[in-house]
Amino acid sequence: MKTILVILISYLFGSVPWALVIGKLFYHKDIRQEGSGNLGASNAGRVLGKHVAVIVTVLDALKAFFSMLLAHYIAPGAEIYAGLACCIGHCFPVFAQFKGGKAVATSYGFLLGIAVLLTHEYLLQFVLPVVCFFVILYLTKMVSVSSIGSLLIEVIVSFIMVKTKGIDISIPVALLVLWAFVTYRHKSNLERVMNGTESKIKWMG
Repeated sequence: MKTILVILISYLFGSVPWALVIGKLFYHKDIRQEGSGNLGASNAGRVLGKHVAVIVTVLDALKAFFSMLLAHYIAPGAEIYAGLACCIGHCFPVFAQFKGGKAVATSYGFLLGIAVLLTHEYLLQFVLPVVCFFVILYLTKMVSVSSIGSLLIEVIVSFIMVKTKGIDISIPVALLVLWAFVTYRHKSNLERVMNGTESKIKWMG
């Protein structure tokens, strides 16, 4: 019963659309009506500014981390389910007509939760994917490719860690599911990548 409760709370926590909240509260803008219309940090930065993108990224990541933290104390063993439920809530938020973001920042909160609460492998399971994200971003200038690529690298690393570090197999399996979900959410971006029309960032030289 506690596990079900934690999953439900995590979904609701993930459903909080910080990009929408900040946009409406401080800028009187509905970012769903501007830019790509997405409720993620990238569109928030595109419409409201880089500093808002940073704030939304942190808040969206903390949603997953605190969901897992709640599970850690209320329903130990349910941390991964809580993190995944939060990511689903971010993509399909009940508070925004089930039209949300693509769970990139939330996924990194999930990785942080795994590193802090489950494996204590901070370098390999949080720092590494963050570094990979920025390296790929520097090379491609595309957030979508960086997001998918860095998460895939972490999936591979985590499967290796099952053998080398003895981490539970459920962790890389959950990350594989999350990577597939995030990749699916980026299907329109991938089509644009293939067509050579995907948007590229301009702030990283």
